Amino acid sequence: MEQNATPSGSPLQDRPWLAQYADGVPTEIEPVTETLVDMLDAAVERYADHVALEFFGATTTYAELGEQVERAANGLRKLGVKAGDRVALVLPNCPQHVAAFYAVLRLGAIVVEHNPLYTERELRHQFEVHGATVAVVWDKVADIVARFPADVAPRAVVPVRMTDALPFGMRLGLHLPLPSVRASRSALTARPTAKGLHDWSKVVASRRLSKKQPAPALDDVALLQLTSGTTGTPKAAILTHRNLRSNAAQGRAWVPGLREGEEVFAAVLPMFHAYGLTLCLTFAMSIGARVVLFPKFDVDLVVKAARKTPLTFLPAVPPIYDALARSDADLTGIRFAISGAMSLPIPTVTRWEEKTGGLLVEGYGMTESSPVALGNPIGPTRRPGTVGVPFPSTEIRVVDPGDPTVDRAIGEAGELLIRGPQVFQGYWGRPDETAATLLPGGWLRTGDIVTVSEDGFVTIVDRVKELIITGGFNVSPTEVEQALTTHPDIEAAAVVGVPRESGGEQVVAVVVVRDGAVFDEGALRDYARGYLTAYKVPRRIVQKDELPRSLIGKVLRKVVRDELIADGLRSGN
Repeated sequence: MEQNATPSGSPLQDRPWLAQYADGVPTEIEPVTETLVDMLDAAVERYADHVALEFFGATTTYAELGEQVERAANGLRKLGVKAGDRVALVLPNCPQHVAAFYAVLRLGAIVVEHNPLYTERELRHQFEVHGATVAVVWDKVADIVARFPADVAPRAVVPVRMTDALPFGMRLGLHLPLPSVRASRSALTARPTAKGLHDWSKVVASRRLSKKQPAPALDDVALLQLTSGTTGTPKAAILTHRNLRSNAAQGRAWVPGLREGEEVFAAVLPMFHAYGLTLCLTFAMSIGARVVLFPKFDVDLVVKAARKTPLTFLPAVPPIYDALARSDADLTGIRFAISGAMSLPIPTVTRWEEKTGGLLVEGYGMTESSPVALGNPIGPTRRPGTVGVPFPSTEIRVVDPGDPTVDRAIGEAGELLIRGPQVFQGYWGRPDETAATLLPGGWLRTGDIVTVSEDGFVTIVDRVKELIITGGFNVSPTEVEQALTTHPDIEAAAVVGVPRESGGEQVVAVVVVRDGAVFDEGALRDYARGYLTAYKVPRRIVQKDELPRSLIGKVLRKVVRDELIADGLRSGN
């Protein structure tokens, strides 16, 4: 079978969705020829004096960003980073995150993104997967990485003080809204002096990198994006420069009417997440946009920033759109709003569009597809309630989940397969799992059950995987159950996602306590916080005498979920 050929006889081989494309959107993108490093260099040259980054009012031009990248790359080179090395970034959204990302790539090294609010246990487990040699980390959590066991710890840890990127007045003590960090995570408030710690300000103060330093090639690995999979065991999806650059080009093609060098993106999504990374670290940079960085989402922060610099492009998740639509902010400048990572309620669409006058459309993707693969057209053919149609240069099939060689008929539910230049290369060090996910011919198994209408719109029906999607992040039920059952009073646990009225799901646990034990929901939640990052901790924990099980003793999570919903456990938060 040719790589670019859809299997003969597939009901979708004629690509009925092409008729739904907005005016001016091509059916195919031109094959990319530049790496992400080339892409940024082109933006620096073309938009040198334009603002690239804005952070609490402080601005960085493209020329300044380009210089920071070159200096940081040389500083990292002095720390021993070379082509092919993995470099961990453990940072919230801030200017240093952007500079570090491109500096690592400039050396031909591989970025590995992490959530800086993960617990020590979670971070250590991820480092065991990828074996990063250097870590660039938020100073508030630098001590966590620095104390990893010798066989896991990177040889160099580079703490970053986000306050260094603030306007001078804010550095003098004005309140800086940041993600909350537990008290047990002591901040490195003084300049690091311990062995293996190298302050970011010194790294970025290096001379510019020599032009003789070899640059990466298009098919070199650029990013290992961590995903928990269905079992809770971290896996690292391998994404090349070609994958990520192609997805940025697909996004550019998908949005007619973009004004290159003039758009203002609100980076409220964390850039350590595949969605925020592609939309705000690659796509935005590819069109010379101004990226307004937020370390965390806060309605007041967004409203204040929008008063100073009117926003035009907002990639986000439904709860964010719902919160902003209910605020008193003037958001009429936002012409494009792209929602992903969870289902988008139609009332949220209506509320948003009435407030802003712009479009809010839903898309679909996954870490393994860089991540965007489908989207609603930016125009009159968009269809709320669906995840849209395949992007340019993207093919889909709907197959029997038990036998992916068998295609399903139009309108019949089946597992979604995706093929395109954005599809990943496999899982780092996991050949068996790669073979199970990447099928012959380059088809990616998504694990999602969908239907496709006769005119090509895709609707998500269910998930083969039982991952919970909360706040745009994947939560493995198994991981949460394992944490809960380490408590001496808990005999068994089942963890499921219960729908929120505002979109997405909340994590809910049902537990069986041991004979003689007393159920205390608050105490059990506090216990879980010692094992899990905040968004994984169950919002509700319910006690039951027993869990529904199959004949072989497997807990029936779907039955648990259905019973909770029938009991009225649905949150509007």
